[in-house]
Amino acid sequence: MKKDLAEFLFRDLQFIKGVGPVLATRLSDVLGGRRVIDFLLHHPAYVRNRGVTECIMDVKPGDVATIPLMVKSHKQGGTFRGRHRPTQIICTDKMGNMVVVQFFHSSYLDYWLKKLPIGSWRMVSGRVDAGRSPTMNHPEFIEEMDNASKIPTSQTIYPAGEGLNQKTFANIRDQIFERLDALVRNEDDPRLREFFDALHHIHFATTSDDLLPNAQYMAKLAYFELLAHQTAIAISRRNRINSKNKRQIRPQKYSLMDRFWSCLPFELTGAQQRALNDIFSDMERDVPMMRLIQGDVGSGKTIIALASAIKMAESGAQTALLAPTDTLAQQHFTKLKPICDKIGIVCDVLTGRDKGASRHEKLVSLRSGRTRIVVGTHALFSDDVEYHDLGLVIVDEQHRFGVTQRETLRSKGANPDLLALSATPIPRTLSMTMYGDMDISIVNEKPAGRLPIKTTKLPVGRINDLIARIKTQIDGGAKVFWVCPLVQDDNGIGTAAAEDRYQFLTKYFPTAGLVHGQMDKKSRDVVMAKFADDNSGMNLLVATTVIEVGIDVPRATIIVIENAEQFGLAALHQLRGRVGRGSAQSYCVLLYGNNLSPDGIKRLDVLCDTDDGFVIAEQDLMMRGIGELIGTRQSGWINYHFADWREHRDLFKLAARAACDNDPDDLTYDLMNIFGCGVKINA
Repeated sequence: MKKDLAEFLFRDLQFIKGVGPVLATRLSDVLGGRRVIDFLLHHPAYVRNRGVTECIMDVKPGDVATIPLMVKSHKQGGTFRGRHRPTQIICTDKMGNMVVVQFFHSSYLDYWLKKLPIGSWRMVSGRVDAGRSPTMNHPEFIEEMDNASKIPTSQTIYPAGEGLNQKTFANIRDQIFERLDALVRNEDDPRLREFFDALHHIHFATTSDDLLPNAQYMAKLAYFELLAHQTAIAISRRNRINSKNKRQIRPQKYSLMDRFWSCLPFELTGAQQRALNDIFSDMERDVPMMRLIQGDVGSGKTIIALASAIKMAESGAQTALLAPTDTLAQQHFTKLKPICDKIGIVCDVLTGRDKGASRHEKLVSLRSGRTRIVVGTHALFSDDVEYHDLGLVIVDEQHRFGVTQRETLRSKGANPDLLALSATPIPRTLSMTMYGDMDISIVNEKPAGRLPIKTTKLPVGRINDLIARIKTQIDGGAKVFWVCPLVQDDNGIGTAAAEDRYQFLTKYFPTAGLVHGQMDKKSRDVVMAKFADDNSGMNLLVATTVIEVGIDVPRATIIVIENAEQFGLAALHQLRGRVGRGSAQSYCVLLYGNNLSPDGIKRLDVLCDTDDGFVIAEQDLMMRGIGELIGTRQSGWINYHFADWREHRDLFKLAARAACDNDPDDLTYDLMNIFGCGVKINA
């Protein structure tokens, strides 16, 4: 890729005419970046037809119409009893039918009145709503008849965000491609020109069919994207076993594992022991370990992590355990420290909350090597954190951290081992693609004494019966989670909202607690800690999905998930894993609403039929495809722009084969840069 093209692709969007720093920041929130290439990879969702219609009566309510209108009169809005009335522009079409054009906001009223002067004909385009007369609220285009061609007959519609509209996207797109097309014409590689030609067709699509996964240019872009990612995986694996990365095997200095085994009050499952055998074998090699432990909710991954850290401590080296939240870091520390104290090694916790003298003391202990195991959040790879000899990096809930974050922490040591933990079961066929640079161990057994969680579905109309049953269980010592999908139902769409449900449930359970994502973190952690405390008196916690990861309450034996039909299978399974952590029988109630679709019924039935996360993951993949499976909240696997596992399985295989069988060429290097794979070619 020639230098001038590369420079343009990675240019900040603020330097595109009409953008600037404020708009570039808004775009960044939607695009995931603020470079030209970030815009190019953010493809339209569909195409809106704006063909010209002569008669408004031919348009159905809710459709978009482009129609010539003659302006008859202006009726400016005012206020009546404190309520603002819209300004109405009374128009007629060529057949004499009346059309009302309305503007609700007064900020640019003078501008719009000048755009629609009385007695003039204008081409107007926007959504038509029903009323006494057809109504068009805030038209998207208003042009003089001589300039009617400025209104596109087909308009690509981009996923947008606050402060962004489709005209902004179209303006940026047109400017980018005017420059890009000229640069691409000078490229020597015909396949690189083919890639950018496909991008051009997608951004200037003429029908929504052009944007379907298996449409010609979408499929072509999907293959290029998969080739880039699969090549990056192949290079990562090659780099790891490269002779330049060989390391000296650490000799054993201390005998700690026997003490560790004697501290455990239980026997490991066969799956846990097999995973540890894999890990210990990796540690004895001169190639850094890159292993993923895939274990279902409650399968005992934490004890595997601790055993691995103790094994590393036998050589005198340190282990850093990276958790996604302060709550989860503290939870791990609370579990690990008593065992470490018995063994005789120092375990500490480091998060963003540590300040001043306390933080300084912890940093000194890490730098000196006194602290052998440190648990923490992103604070573990802050600039001022230094390790004496970092031998093992453990990443919990690894899908919540990007490659860059993992590698930043690994860079704190000399080729340390990496152990990643994931409680999101991934189908084997998919995991080989997602984590082809890692070895995988499966933990598919539950610890002895854990009973299967009994799961049932229940219509919301029987909520009073459910409350009576819950009251009996609480009187017997149980604790209950009650999960809602929203914090507030601001739009009145009837979806369960945590705040409303909390107000309702406190009539029956006065000591209930409430947590959600809009609370500040400190307040949320206080409520969660109180719920976990057996002596606090709080036996019911109303929450959003903030409890999906990071709270462990053995006495919690019931979880109610309201509007369960609105959650994906992976999310439901993760939420269900909040109970069943003790020896008592636990229950999950899937409370569904009145508009349960066939797909919704199928998802709930899957949850009721099995608690095997790997079976559920396969079903989730088949029902929804990777596009939804990899959403930012539910998992965070590679967030593809064009590729879809369900639609492009053959392309996944072709790309993987091409990446393994052939040395990467210049095109693939360029694609890896374009798609941000973040792999150094000659590491």
